[in-house]
Amino acid sequence: MSDSATINNQLHGAKSASDIALNEFLAFTLGKEEYGIDILKVQEIRGYEAVTRIANAPEFVKGVVNLRGIIVPIVDMRIKFNLGEPTYDQFTVVIILNIGGRVMGMVVDSVSDVITLSAEQIKPAPEMGTAFNTDYLIGLGTLDERMLILIDIDKLMSSDEMGLMEKIAA
Repeated sequence: MSDSATINNQLHGAKSASDIALNEFLAFTLGKEEYGIDILKVQEIRGYEAVTRIANAPEFVKGVVNLRGIIVPIVDMRIKFNLGEPTYDQFTVVIILNIGGRVMGMVVDSVSDVITLSAEQIKPAPEMGTAFNTDYLIGLGTLDERMLILIDIDKLMSSDEMGLMEKIAA
């Protein structure tokens, strides 16, 4: 089994490679890098709007918004991963995610498109000093001259270091 098939099996449980021949990723930017997350985890994409701050929340948790009656925590990934001073302008986007039945928002610089990658286009992430711990990376997706850092958004958002799943639910 190839490395990319192994990565895909980890991502999607124990499905066979033929079941997951193509994966769709939402491409977005943080700083100068382009990232991708599983499109199936994305509920909607919205412009950035003012949030209600929560006392004693970590700095990267910008606050919460009321999204059609659901209180949604908003995380700024630029702050979380020290990717420079965040600016909020007409291009700033909030990706609303549904992870394990929890709805949360992720602030990114911009969203570009949805990219379909075959298993062969997904390479294992090298061990190196990236903003994201390699535990949270699926790998690197390559498409022509583009390279996307593919994030396991389930693992990242439910990790202890994010602290979102228990604290905000309490």
